[in-house]
Amino acid sequence: MPNPFFEQPILNSPYQCPQRHWERDSDGQPTQKIIEERREDAKEKKSTMDNYWIPGVNQLKTYGRWAFAEFTDVYEIESDFAAKVAARFDEMIGKAVHS
Repeated sequence: MPNPFFEQPILNSPYQCPQRHWERDSDGQPTQKIIEERREDAKEKKSTMDNYWIPGVNQLKTYGRWAFAEFTDVYEIESDFAAKVAARFDEMIGKAVHS
């Protein structure tokens, strides 16, 4: 019997945000069913980073100031990154000026 998971393990383009994934059972094995949305763990990544990882690293004050940004369009990464850096820099300068 053919196994679709092993015949086509990669479902998404490397140039776009993932939109579907192989369903896995409780043992982590593929069920041969494709789910037409992002994995739940991928959806929770930003929240986890914003609420736990970044505050924890920044609280240590030994690794500099960290921030998290998720980029989903490979063709826009450079301009999106520049905009995020500029916004954080402006925010940092604004806090320094007003304190």
